[in-house]
Amino acid sequence: MQSPDFDTLCRQAAALGAVLRQRGWRLVTAESCTGGLVSAAVTSVAGSSDWFDRGMVTYSNTAKTDLLDVDATLFAQVGAVSPEVANAMALGALQHAQANLAVAVTGIAGPGGGTPDKPVGTVWFGLAWRDGDGAHSQARHRLFEGDRAAVRLQSAAFALRWAQDAAQAA
Repeated sequence: MQSPDFDTLCRQAAALGAVLRQRGWRLVTAESCTGGLVSAAVTSVAGSSDWFDRGMVTYSNTAKTDLLDVDATLFAQVGAVSPEVANAMALGALQHAQANLAVAVTGIAGPGGGTPDKPVGTVWFGLAWRDGDGAHSQARHRLFEGDRAAVRLQSAAFALRWAQDAAQAA
């Protein structure tokens, strides 16, 4: 599978923005392995300030705890690259923002850091949204191939696409 390039990410961000603008929603991002790549694509879109509240790069576990209120015990129990942490990141981002939709990314971009259970390319995504009943979240997993850049680009593309799909379905 060929990785998307940054221009492709920017087009995806523009499409997401159109849906969010139509709904009157705002987005927040919480990124680890993508290091702000999702936010960079979003802010490359003229007028994104109408639908993008903020992006948080929480690369370290300490940052995830400090900025997103991820329970520090989760890291020892399930690891930073897990559905539990991805959900907690998305919910924490939503809690700390003026947004309706949050997308979070946590993974192993490589080339090191992989294990037999979580090889390089393992990425968990969290999506959180507000509705009349409060905040809800779900997590999704992907295993991407390629080098560090490829994993990061594929992760950002998936996050943008999933956020757009969720906003359209709401």
